[in-house]
Amino acid sequence: MTTPPRIRTIPTPLYGRGSESGASMTCSRSGSTLFTSTTQNLTGSSKSQRRRRAMQNERPTALTRRSLLKLAGGAAASAMLPIRLGLAADTSFVMTQLSAYMSDAGNRTLPGEVIEKAKHHIVDTFAAMISGAELPPGRAAIQFARAYGGDKVATVAASKVLCGPMEAALANGVLAHADETDDSWPGGWHPGCNVVPAALALGERFGISGTRFLRAVALGYDVGARVLMTLRPGLAETHKSTHSIAGVFGAAAAAGCAANLNAQQMRWLLDYTAQQSSGVAGWYRDTDHIEKGFVFGGMPARSGVTSALLVQSGWTGIDDILSGDDNFLMANMPHGNAAQIIDKLGERYEITQTNIKKWTVGSPIQAPLDALEIMLKRRPFEAEQVREVAVRMNPGNVTDNREMPDICIQHMIAVMLLDKTVTFRSAHDKPRMKDPSVLRHRAKVRLEPEAGSGRGNAARQPLVVVTLADGTHLSEDVTAVLGTVNNPMTRDQVVTKCRDLMAPVLGAAATAKLIGATLDLENLKNVRELRPLLQRA
Repeated sequence: MTTPPRIRTIPTPLYGRGSESGASMTCSRSGSTLFTSTTQNLTGSSKSQRRRRAMQNERPTALTRRSLLKLAGGAAASAMLPIRLGLAADTSFVMTQLSAYMSDAGNRTLPGEVIEKAKHHIVDTFAAMISGAELPPGRAAIQFARAYGGDKVATVAASKVLCGPMEAALANGVLAHADETDDSWPGGWHPGCNVVPAALALGERFGISGTRFLRAVALGYDVGARVLMTLRPGLAETHKSTHSIAGVFGAAAAAGCAANLNAQQMRWLLDYTAQQSSGVAGWYRDTDHIEKGFVFGGMPARSGVTSALLVQSGWTGIDDILSGDDNFLMANMPHGNAAQIIDKLGERYEITQTNIKKWTVGSPIQAPLDALEIMLKRRPFEAEQVREVAVRMNPGNVTDNREMPDICIQHMIAVMLLDKTVTFRSAHDKPRMKDPSVLRHRAKVRLEPEAGSGRGNAARQPLVVVTLADGTHLSEDVTAVLGTVNNPMTRDQVVTKCRDLMAPVLGAAATAKLIGATLDLENLKNVRELRPLLQRA
């Protein structure tokens, strides 16, 4: 067993100009879990004095020639050693720990539960990619990849197209969020549609094993989620897109793991990723889901892959974009706590905190459909018997009377009343939004905004109340939707969902092979073996 290093205190300049007090953190590393605490020191010192102390504290233990050569990869580090010696003292504790964790991720064994969950989310994302090929955003993505393909090294799902890794990541990202089939992290991010395409694209580029692919995906979920935690609360008030910001960091982390970047390269990867971090929340006005697919999936996947390829090819950058003058936090959330980015790394795996959707509709519609399904099974009734459906929730403009069927709560409830279920096909039948029968039942749906503390209030009213023509009131509340953290789908349930989505595109036999290979990723020698399974025959 490796002996953990002794605890050291490292001064960390978390912010830039005008700071009058430094922050310091203590760290002990046990296994793969990071434990952090913060203290204040160096108060009353000038900036130059604090910098000299920081350099004196770090150099004897952290900046030996041997450690730098190991960190940056031998000859390459030796060539830049004089420069790096002068700058390494500016690397904060947070960045040092984060980049080390990221660079070790490809070799770090994951807990069994995390491996199983990673498989679920990967196969779920594959299903979203393949089923998305039948929709307008997916067709647009494949057309783009075919026209601007680049080197033929990476797979575009549900097609016969091979292209460059950046183009493949973009296309597969849009495919994965061509609709609302993909997973969602409960904080404003859809991880699978950006992390998985990025890991797959560079996994094929570098011929990584299935085990490393699993670890790259898990790392992407961890980094993207923690970046978003660091920027909250308040990010939504800036009108920026949380989905693309978390997505580009998650995709970059996964891509960097697939590219086997060392700790120094991971720092530069994060630098280039911060520079590419973008996205405006106006995506909700998109009526075709094409721009939404780009913002949620394609753009962050492509940009994350770009960061990894730039650094892997030899590009350098600044060592710490999370601290110092004009850093990432100052540009986005000046009062954010950078330490959250490394909080419980190796202990809390965000892929286990991410939801898989039972219904192929927007996240806010999941619970009302669950409630209606429960009521219909308990006491069957026909749509014609319904006088009114009251839904107590605050979906906002994301799902309220939208033009797209799968994110319009009123339309999907009307479909549920008529069909007694919702399928991928019915959730994407846009012409049916003009069907007189659907419109008549849609008019019965009424949203009642929640008062007080919302769904977390113990005294809350039922989520859905159905009033029948004879005055009977039926109600149901749903506290944990199937597929969420508190009510996760089993392997069999995930497989059933994915089979139903992929079989119409790939065929039953090919679908079974792809599902089987994905659930056995730890025994896959090279992810390129997935190519014939992901593509159309």
